[in-house]
Amino acid sequence: MKLTPVMERYVLHWGEMGTRWGVNRTVSQIHALLYLAGRPLPADEIADTLTVARSNVSTSLKELQSWGLVSIAHVMGDRRDHFVIRGDTWTMLTTIMEERKRREIEPTLSLLRQCVLELETDRETPNEAKARIGEMLSFMSTLTEWFDQVKALPKPTLVALMKMGGKIAQIMPKSVVRRLRSTGSS
Repeated sequence: MKLTPVMERYVLHWGEMGTRWGVNRTVSQIHALLYLAGRPLPADEIADTLTVARSNVSTSLKELQSWGLVSIAHVMGDRRDHFVIRGDTWTMLTTIMEERKRREIEPTLSLLRQCVLELETDRETPNEAKARIGEMLSFMSTLTEWFDQVKALPKPTLVALMKMGGKIAQIMPKSVVRRLRSTGSS
């Protein structure tokens, strides 16, 4: 596959962003390449296009598959496995968010719940620290519940909400806004 200069910049930038998000650069670059390709690509073509080792491509593709972002596709007349992005941009975004929730948020929630249980009989931990751990659990729980509700919305509703941005607060009843402010939830 031949990359245009714009495509190359996109792939390289996606790789840089991936490293900032804690994802291997090659994994991110392969994801970007498959996103732009618009067709199934075999591993050897991915390796040639990105000039990376075939073994690195294989490992990276396994990582992308474990995230649910890439799947194997078969091409008539070709015995090699080909790889494609799963779903559209929205599917990609929600898949990444769901996986990050599963891998990062849920273990944190489990730890916080355990800490709160242990703090019930803990006489050493200062009350201020106990309160902060409880606040963090409350915040993380609320965030998780919100995410679960939002991801269940139909895509057109999500798009409309995103386009509304902060204007959403203007249509909320003033009594709800006052209640949220009084509980410190604003």
